[in-house]
Amino acid sequence: MDLATLMYVSYRAMDERVLRAMREAGYDLTAAQSRLAQRIADEGSRLTELAERAQVTKQTASLLVAALEREGIVERVLDPDDGRARLIRLSARGREAARHAGQVVAAVEREWTDHLGPDLADRLREALVRLRELTDPYV
Repeated sequence: MDLATLMYVSYRAMDERVLRAMREAGYDLTAAQSRLAQRIADEGSRLTELAERAQVTKQTASLLVAALEREGIVERVLDPDDGRARLIRLSARGREAARHAGQVVAAVEREWTDHLGPDLADRLREALVRLRELTDPYV
């Protein structure tokens, strides 16, 4: 298997674990909604920024945000820098969901570290961070 496929397999395994745990905790989220919500800045994000960061169309981002809003995960607020614009930010329920997801991610990472050993896990993280510098425009 090529390197990208190997990374994707691990990514999907993590994604499935988190989504399953979120459903069990009462959060009805899809993978696409989750990926978009992860990209919301602490101070809020404009829809166009979210679409760009999630690499989806503005229309797709709008549909995902609407679904997240119905689930109570996000809220739209006035942009303090531009009263005509709105920001999307995590609601209190959304922040709680993010904390829960973070706990699941940490648990899975501990399992992976136990399996790989701390040295190899550290080297893997370092390598992936370096690859991100090469490929992610938001670094």
